[in-house]
Amino acid sequence: MDFSLLLVVAVAITGLIWLLDLVWWRPARRRKLAAVEAGTTEGLDEASRERAMKEPWPVDYARSFFPVLLVVLLLRSFLVEPFQIPSGSMRPTLEVGDFILVNKFTYGLRLPVTHTRIVELGEPERGDVMVFRFPSEPSVNFIKRVVGLPGDTVRYEDKQLYVNGEPVPKRVLDEAPPTAPGEWLLEERLGEVSHRIYNNPRDPGPRVREIVVPEGHYFTMGDNRDHSNDSRYWGFVPEENVVGRAFAVWMHWDGGLPSFTQARRIH
Repeated sequence: MDFSLLLVVAVAITGLIWLLDLVWWRPARRRKLAAVEAGTTEGLDEASRERAMKEPWPVDYARSFFPVLLVVLLLRSFLVEPFQIPSGSMRPTLEVGDFILVNKFTYGLRLPVTHTRIVELGEPERGDVMVFRFPSEPSVNFIKRVVGLPGDTVRYEDKQLYVNGEPVPKRVLDEAPPTAPGEWLLEERLGEVSHRIYNNPRDPGPRVREIVVPEGHYFTMGDNRDHSNDSRYWGFVPEENVVGRAFAVWMHWDGGLPSFTQARRIH
């Protein structure tokens, strides 16, 4: 179900009802009230006037909800959109149950539903944690790290990522992290961004021979390198599928009580 489409439809319906009331139904009620008062020698008391001018329930609901829905639509479409992390593909950066905030204007302003970019403000950069619509199923949102930009040459073999022929620097932090048995915890540096990844030294994992990222596309990978469904398996992310840049975790919820102690910026 496309929530953006539902929100746009709700704004359109409530806005139309409110507009029709302003330009047509409310003036009609006032004319009717004036006609009734003109034919009544004693006039109408205040309660009778209120009943005569009372808005129908659809108008009352539309007037109440339209401003709220409009503000939510504008914020969600052009500023910040919340998402929940459903899988462990971005561990240790993001955990299952993290609620994140995604900046919707860093990569340009896009219309809701059609996702057409109307204002160009910036482009994804190497190392960004990016939310995008899955290329083969646009109704599904993915979150991965950008490792290859348009024109970049990318290669991945023997657990080592190469960009433009150069190995991406990394170092081992822990060969037995308590939160990920069997994995190695490493720190990797993509461009100006240092972040942590997991690698399983006993899992050969996928191998990507040297490929060139096409114009208008991006190559992405999960930080949980041996447990991530990413560009190594299904290819590149088209520019038109980009949603925004994840920049903060604001809450964590694993089924119990929500926790705000893990709020942090995303690197």
